[in-house]
Amino acid sequence: MMELGVLFFVVAAIAAFLVGASKGGLPMVGALGVPLMALVMPPVAAAAMLLPVYIVSDVVGLWAYRKQFDKRNLLILLPAMILGVGIGWATARITAEWMVTLLVGLVGLYYCLTIFLKKADAPPKPADVPRGIFWGTITGFTSFVSHTGGPPYQTYVLPQKLPKMVFAGTSTIAFAVINVVKLVPYWALGQFNPGNLELAAMLSPIAIAGAFIGYRLTAIIPEKVFYRLVEVALFIVSLKLIYDALFK
Repeated sequence: MMELGVLFFVVAAIAAFLVGASKGGLPMVGALGVPLMALVMPPVAAAAMLLPVYIVSDVVGLWAYRKQFDKRNLLILLPAMILGVGIGWATARITAEWMVTLLVGLVGLYYCLTIFLKKADAPPKPADVPRGIFWGTITGFTSFVSHTGGPPYQTYVLPQKLPKMVFAGTSTIAFAVINVVKLVPYWALGQFNPGNLELAAMLSPIAIAGAFIGYRLTAIIPEKVFYRLVEVALFIVSLKLIYDALFK
């Protein structure tokens, strides 16, 4: 493995911890992983290196939320998300990553604006099949291309106003499955090498610790505060994605 400086490992450790915390139930921090790593390595290499870290921390999340998830959402979303990954794989050679990044940012920003304009006591939306297939496919596609499946996923699930632990568990399980599915196309496209796999192995214990801490924080944060944090984080991440797409 190439020689890496102290700054690299500090940034990598923070990114791994945030990835783990997101798998413990704090989705508002998980989206920061790839952008942080992109400060010290190419974004594509950062996304590939972090995928095994996501998967290792997924194991903790799957165990923690093994009894707290929404079955109907998973039955609707998972086939569509897998389809989205397949579309991302099939179009990987012709897809402009900046366009996907811009689309994801605009989707997240649109949802946040609708939240701000709606009444606080708006009734929850059901987990319906047409919307689930649409947003699930987009989630799988954007997750494959740039690990940015959060905004389209949350656009579909947040309006349902699920209990916070059920929301966290459903999110953790859905993305755990998709991360495993992404392994094959990522490998086929040559995204893995001994260097980034070694880095992923070094960072995995930090991610596991982050997952346990994230689960404990999710359990104690009041539900209204939890959802407000998710919405604010979605707004910030969406603005950052739009900026990255247009100016980087």
